[in-house]
Amino acid sequence: MTYLPEHAKAVDTHAEEVSAEIARSWLLVNATKTDTFDAAAASRADQVILDIEDAVDPAAKPTARADVASWLSGGGSAWVRINDRTTDFWSGDVDALKGIPGLRGVMLAKAESGAHVTETFDRLGGSTPVIALIESALGIEEARSIAEARGAFRLAFGSGDYRRDTGTGADDLAMAYPRSRLVVASRIGRLPGPIDGPTVGSSHPVLREQSALAVTLGLTGKLCLDVEQLPVINEVISPTRSDATWARDFLADFESRGRVIRDGSDLPRLGRAQKIDKLAQAFGIRPL
Repeated sequence: MTYLPEHAKAVDTHAEEVSAEIARSWLLVNATKTDTFDAAAASRADQVILDIEDAVDPAAKPTARADVASWLSGGGSAWVRINDRTTDFWSGDVDALKGIPGLRGVMLAKAESGAHVTETFDRLGGSTPVIALIESALGIEEARSIAEARGAFRLAFGSGDYRRDTGTGADDLAMAYPRSRLVVASRIGRLPGPIDGPTVGSSHPVLREQSALAVTLGLTGKLCLDVEQLPVINEVISPTRSDATWARDFLADFESRGRVIRDGSDLPRLGRAQKIDKLAQAFGIRPL
């Protein structure tokens, strides 16, 4: 289902906090810029990720890690993108973050096997959710085992690193395969829809187009690097007002006729209506 941008003024973006299971916008924040943490937490991002991986020079990683742990321990709350399992930084990351109250979960960079996810989950104490960031050809091909791994919470697409690894172009056709692999793997693993990679640049029309394409392919969230992108992402990945109205009307009619199934199309429409209604309520979208 493609969501069209017809409802920009009908969405209360932060009437309530949006849960990570259905979060649309995931704001990546450079962990060396500690002065931006509070502003990011107060922004329109559904979820915030403090980045101690690619955004941080290797020499600065220990300091950035300590600063993130300090902010989380002092009342802050966010996800943290940690270094991948094969690096020397991974062990220090998980040890520093384990048990911190403000840690919502971790995004594991460059996940390439289910074992990477489960080892991270176990080292963090067995209760911290892990978003597997898939950024390579091997990761895409192992997406199902990653999605089914103990501790996996959602999959995310590291589109830039994937293109670098494979030599793939950035056009829609070239990127449809890896995105679809993540969607299918997430469904098999009974995970929420995957999170798309970021759109680089300041063009809102391009961001709107790429966000809509991601929704069409079945992705349900998007990474972003700029707070200016948040309203567009939240709008495009939400149901429209007309979607919400149709869903409410269908569900009301279904109840009024005693929940009787009339034909083979009723069950698919019921499932779609229930999903749209749930999202519309969570995102504060008012029906027409």
